[in-house]
Formats: sequence, C-alpha cells, structure tokens
Amino acid sequence: MRKVYTLSTCDTSKRILKPLNLKDFVFKDIKKEQISVEELDAMHELSGSFEALFSRRSRSYSRLKNKNLSEIDYRTLILKDYTFLKRPVIIDGDKIFIGNQKKNIGELYTYFGI
Repeated sequence: MRKVYTLSTCDTSKRILKPLNLKDFVFKDIKKEQISVEELDAMHELSGSFEALFSRRSRSYSRLKNKNLSEIDYRTLILKDYTFLKRPVIIDGDKIFIGNQKKNIGELYTYFGI
C-alpha cells in the first residue's frame, strides 16, 4: 500500500510533501473522507500504537488533557474526529512516517533520497 493521509488545506503537510515524488501514492483528505477502522488498524500495525498516531495539537485535546487515555481511547478518538490524527501519515509498504516532527521528516526525506 502506498498512501498519504493528510488535509488538503494543511500548509505544513503541503510543505513537507512538496519535495517528495509521490505520484504513485493514493492521497486521502481525512476531512473529506473519514478514516476507516481498517485503515486506522493498518496504521496501528505499522506504528505499534494508536498513541503514536494521536495528535495532542488538536484543539479538541484541551478537554482531554487531564485524562489518562488508553490505546482504545486513542483509537476511538481518532475515528471520531479527524483532527486527532497526526499529519501527514505516509505509508509505503511496511514503512510508516507519522507527523511533522523534525526527526520524522528527516527519516522521511532520507527514505525518499532527499
């Protein structure tokens, strides 16, 4: 599977993805098309946890800040509200790159030979 989960309106994701040659990838705008259970579970299998996929930058997170969330909670929240998924998520076969942290972007660019 070669897929990119992002928001078409997210300037940060656009900046990250621009130098990559992703013409063979399927893009999914998570605001326009909800993430399926199967897609999220596949991301979980590659990443090892739902927490790794969970964005604490979401505006909705402020009401959850003091709660002790479980893996099931992270999964449920991401499925209910697209803003809880870190962006972008890039899947190339058995490789996954999650979010916009410098370390992740460095690994992503190295993987793509940039």
